[in-house]
Amino acid sequence: MAHNYEVSVNETYKFSLAKTDVEKMDILQTDPSKYHILKNNQPFNAEVVAKDFHHKIYKVKVKSEVYEVAISDELDQQISSMGFSVGSTKNISEILAPMPGLILEIKVKEGDTVAEDSPLLILEAMKMENVLTS
Repeated sequence: MAHNYEVSVNETYKFSLAKTDVEKMDILQTDPSKYHILKNNQPFNAEVVAKDFHHKIYKVKVKSEVYEVAISDELDQQISSMGFSVGSTKNISEILAPMPGLILEIKVKEGDTVAEDSPLLILEAMKMENVLTS
């Protein structure tokens, strides 16, 4: 990935935006939540009417239309490709170790419900013991 952002508008229109594309846009902040944007010689005004920084979801008003815009950077995309997501609960059937090693102890049994950050197993790698957590 070469500094790409994945953008979703209203959960239906999705596209990639390179960091260089963002740098080419002329964006001027006119108020704390209002922006004047010039892209491909086309000017328009946008207002951020709601924002969720934790999930990187914004409601943006352009003219009289309000759009829900979700942005994911490289780290978000990497986390998503690993099967994780922010603020959601998932049933995960397998865990990938961050490095090759020897499993010393398994702390949970198959079918157990585990809380966030609970120890799952102890992995020995490179003469160090690593605790893998949920």
